[in-house]
This record gives sequence, structure tokens and C-alpha cells, in this order.
Amino acid sequence: MALVVAGLFIAPLTANAAGYVPAGNVSVGGAPVPGGTTSVGFADGSFTPGETVSFTVTGSGTATLAVFKAASVSITKSATGGGSVSVSVTLPADATGTYTLTATGQTSGNVGTASLSVTPADGGSGNGSGGSGSAGGAAGSGSGLADTGFATPVIVIWAAVGAVALGIALVAVLLLVRRQRGSTIA
Repeated sequence: MALVVAGLFIAPLTANAAGYVPAGNVSVGGAPVPGGTTSVGFADGSFTPGETVSFTVTGSGTATLAVFKAASVSITKSATGGGSVSVSVTLPADATGTYTLTATGQTSGNVGTASLSVTPADGGSGNGSGGSGSAGGAAGSGSGLADTGFATPVIVIWAAVGAVALGIALVAVLLLVRRQRGSTIA
């Protein structure tokens, strides 16, 4: 019984051994887009002044930290005199989903994370932050989604279907008339 009681009090202490960087100290500069570079910063006091901070990015596809490119990338940087540090993350051109940046202080053991949820490239805005131009030659709607599929107006599609139906009806009528003429002559 004494071991159970001791375990209840010791377990929470070991869980809090490593410090965590408060979410308010983490900033993500700009919306993460495929092929774009996003800056992630950790405010003063997040890490011990001057300590080495290890950054790791994981996600689907490859990401680039500084010049290293892989599915899971790690680099180290030194925190400033105030304990802040920042890093630039370049996402792959075909990035989708969520990438996680984890910063770990080598001296303090403080751990900070940032989630980079990739927003789809805008199909028609051409603003240079993602896709420029649009598929199918249609103007983009600015909805934030890539323009995919067939961009022909519905009226044109229905007109084509109607023309085909009229052609089939004409052929059917001509065949009926020809058969009736053939049966009256004989």
C-alpha cells in the first residue's frame, strides 16, 4: 500500500522533470504553404540564455531546415542571451497535412513544439505564395483552394447534350421514314 501511495506522488514529479515552452512563447510567421518558407520563433525565456537548442521537423514529405532536407530533419542553433531562438522551415512543393517542429534545449531540457498545418495553394490568385495561375484556364475564385477539374459553363454542356439528342432523334426519324417508304413500294 505504501508503494502505491509513493507512486502516486513520485510519478507526477518525474512527468514534470522536463520544462515545456508555453504556447504563448511560440510564434509562426506566415501561413505554411507548399514550397514556402515559414519562420518559427520561441520568445525570450523559452530556453536558457546561450544554450544549444535542437530542432526537429517531422511530417509527410521532406522539409528543409537550413540546408538539410529529409523526412525528419534535425539541426541545432544557439539561443540568444534572453533565451529566445528562431528557425526557418522550408516545406516541400507537394506538402500536405501537418508538420511538427520540436525545439529541445540541450541544457534546460525545455521542449517547445509548433504545428505547421499546410494550407492549399490558391489556384487563381497568382500571388506567389503558392500556385500561380490555374488549371483549365479558368480564373481563380480566391477561395484558397486549387482550381481543379473542368471549368466550362454548365449551359454549354447542356447545349452539347441537347445537340447530340437532336442528332439521335433525326437519325431515328430518317430510319423510320426510309422503312415506311420501303414497305409501301413493295
